[in-house]
Amino acid sequence: MNKYFKITTIAYLVLLGAVLGAGLFAGIVVAPVTFHTETWLGSEVLSHYQEGLIMTENFIRLSYLVNVVLVAVALYEGYKYKKFERDTITKVATFFVIATGLLFSQYYIPDILTMQMAGEAMTQSEAFINTHKGSEINFKIFSAALLVLMVRNMQKACK
Repeated sequence: MNKYFKITTIAYLVLLGAVLGAGLFAGIVVAPVTFHTETWLGSEVLSHYQEGLIMTENFIRLSYLVNVVLVAVALYEGYKYKKFERDTITKVATFFVIATGLLFSQYYIPDILTMQMAGEAMTQSEAFINTHKGSEINFKIFSAALLVLMVRNMQKACK
């Protein structure tokens, strides 16, 4: 592996790790704090709907980072594929990262935004609850596939 490609691989792995960390932080730390503001502020200052609006803004900004990683994954893994340096696990993980990343940023986020703009009553509907649950499951699959992709690339880079 030449010097420049090693640097590119390191940057790629750091980017994958950063997006994975940001996604996990948003789901594990930011969401529970945002949706339980009464615990931290002493009284219920924000409604659940308002807390949801704040959380949505966090995920909109996360979706920008997800889109950047999707481009990086497509370019890096596409290049490695053209060099015949991909195995089945990496190809499957790449597919899931790209598919679920696109679903998150291009389907779930706009759909949730549309429902939120329709008002608080819409966010209590079964359609919203199901869409939100789907986005959670989708992001968990995205995170798992991103972790697999990162580990496989580290294994190959450390040979």
